[in-house]
Amino acid sequence: MTETVTFTRMADGTVEDYALLVRNAETHVRATLADNVLGSLKLLQGPTLGYRIDRFEHSLQTATRAMKEGADEETVVCALLHDVGDSIAPENHSALAAAILRPYVSEKNHWIILHHGVFQGYYYFDKIGQDRNARDAFRGHVYFDACAHFCEAWDQTSFDPDYPTEPLSTFEPMVRRLFAKKPTAFV
Repeated sequence: MTETVTFTRMADGTVEDYALLVRNAETHVRATLADNVLGSLKLLQGPTLGYRIDRFEHSLQTATRAMKEGADEETVVCALLHDVGDSIAPENHSALAAAILRPYVSEKNHWIILHHGVFQGYYYFDKIGQDRNARDAFRGHVYFDACAHFCEAWDQTSFDPDYPTEPLSTFEPMVRRLFAKKPTAFV
């Protein structure tokens, strides 16, 4: 029989109850986290929605470009997962991807992923009736140039069906190493 907590309301939990939950989280949730994130990434396979490649291939291509440019492993994983929220949060996919990554990545990479959507808009917002310079609200921020580079060099260029893109198997060990790290405290 599986051990369970004594409470039905969190406020009534004991130290022992929460120790049990922490143990279970460390053994089960942590053991499946990378698989769950990779599964979410695979949800981007399928319809191209009018692009020349699907969003899964776009993600692989973005990570490939980052890796070929010599980005560190954490940044390459962020490039791979930057659009992971597209399938369930299309209007705020940047915030969802950033929230998933936050406990495992640097402040810089978190900021880049959180804001890449508005920075990416520089390349097309004017064509859909929005302000292509919306990213200028962040001009002067310490990570502005890094986010602009992420979008210019890797994200906005990664819709090419002829680009020699690395397969997921190239990045999977990197994803597993990132999510095996001890996460930072709740944020």
